[in-house]
Amino acid sequence: MVYRDEKLSEEKVFKDPVHRYVHVRDRVIWDLIGTAEFQRLRRIKQLGTSYLTFHGAEHSRFNHSLGVYEIVRRIIENFKDRDNWDHEERLLCLCAALLHDLGHGPFSHSFEKVFKLDHEDFTQQILLGDTEVNAILKKVAPDFAKDVADVINKTYENKLVVSLISSQIDADRMDYLQRDAYFTGVSYGHFDMERILRVMRPMEDQVVVKESGMHAVEDYIMSRYQMYWQVYFHPVTRSAEVILSKILHRAKVLYEEGYTFKLKPIHFLSFFAGQPTLKEYLALDEAVTLYYFQMWMQEEDPILSDLCDRFVNRRLFKYIEFNPNSQMNEWMELYKLFSKAGLDPDYYLVVDSSSDLPYDFYRPGEEGERLPIHLLQPSQELKELSRLSEIVESISGKKRTDHKLYIPLDRLEEMSQRSKTKKRIMEILYG
Repeated sequence: MVYRDEKLSEEKVFKDPVHRYVHVRDRVIWDLIGTAEFQRLRRIKQLGTSYLTFHGAEHSRFNHSLGVYEIVRRIIENFKDRDNWDHEERLLCLCAALLHDLGHGPFSHSFEKVFKLDHEDFTQQILLGDTEVNAILKKVAPDFAKDVADVINKTYENKLVVSLISSQIDADRMDYLQRDAYFTGVSYGHFDMERILRVMRPMEDQVVVKESGMHAVEDYIMSRYQMYWQVYFHPVTRSAEVILSKILHRAKVLYEEGYTFKLKPIHFLSFFAGQPTLKEYLALDEAVTLYYFQMWMQEEDPILSDLCDRFVNRRLFKYIEFNPNSQMNEWMELYKLFSKAGLDPDYYLVVDSSSDLPYDFYRPGEEGERLPIHLLQPSQELKELSRLSEIVESISGKKRTDHKLYIPLDRLEEMSQRSKTKKRIMEILYG
C-alpha cells in the first residue's frame, strides 16, 4: 500500500474536552503529530497572555490544531457521498487543518509586532523547508508539501478546500470559539456545531449552509462577536500584552545600545538583529521566553527589571478609556508629566486599540474582501446570509473599535501627595 493510503493497524484517539475524541486512522496524520515541529505547539499557548485574566486559559495550539483537524475530518465524512466533493482532496484537507498554525511563536501576536515577523511566513518555511514535517509530506507526493502550503496560504486552486480551513465559517473558528470558551469558563463561545456540520454542503468554490440551518449560523456569528469583546479583547489581557511588548522592545533597545546582560540572551540575538533562521525561530517557545523574563528581573536596567517583575508576578498596568484621536492635547501633556515624574512614557504610558468586524459581506475590489456565508435555498439558489438574517444584518460591515490608556497606577500612588506633577496627572486621568 502506498504511504498516502496507509492506515494504522487500529484507530488512535485523543481524549478531548470539546469534541470528546479526536480520531486518527491515517498513518500520515499520526506521523505528522509526532514531528518535533508539531510537538512544539504544546509549548505555545493558544490564547497568549489570557491566562493572566482567565486562569483556566492554559490550553495550547497543539490542542487547537488537533481540534481543527477533527472538525475537518467530520465535515469530509459528511461530504463523501456528495457530488461536488472530490475524495482525492481528503488527505490534503486533513493535513492543512492539522498544520495550519505551525508557525506561531511564543505569545504570538505581541511577539510578531515587536520583531516585525509573520507567523504565516514561518508556517510556509516549516512546510517547505528542511523539517520533519516536510520530509513526511514529501513521502506522500513530491508536490504534496506545496499543496498543503498553498491551502494554508489560501492560494490553492480548489477554493472549496481552502474554505474548510479559512473562511467566515471554517473549522478553525468553530474550534477556537468553543475551545477558548471552555478553557476560559465563559458561556459566550458555545453554539450548535453539530447542527452546522449537518447542514453544510460543498459547492464549487466554497462550503455553503442549508437555509434551515440559518439560526445555528446566527448563533455562531454572535458567539464570535461576544468572544472577541469579552475574552480576546479583555482589557486585563491587553494590559499583559502591553507589558510583554514593552519587555521585548526594551531588551531589543538595550542590546542595540551595547548593554551587557547578566545572562546573555542567546535565544533572542537573531530576533534583535531581525534575521532569525527557521531553526532559531523554532527553538524559541514560551518556556524559554519566560525563563529569560525571570532572569531579567535581576537585571541592572530598572525598566527591564520592573516590566519583567510585573509580567511574571502579575502586577499589571491599570487602564482608563482614552481616545488619542480626540484627546491629543491630554496625551501630549501626560507624556511630558510622566517624563517629569521619572516614568519613561515610552514604556509606562501606552495607548492600546482593539477592533473587530464580526461579519462582512462581499464588496468587490475592497482590500481584505471577505467571501460571505451563503445559504442554500430549496430551489438551489444561493443567498448571502445577511439578506435573510436580521440579526446578522444588524452587525454586518460594522467595525467596532475600543481605546484604552495603560498606566502603572501603583507607581503614581507612591509619589508624594504634595507633588504637583502627581496631582495634575491624576486630574487628567480621573478628572
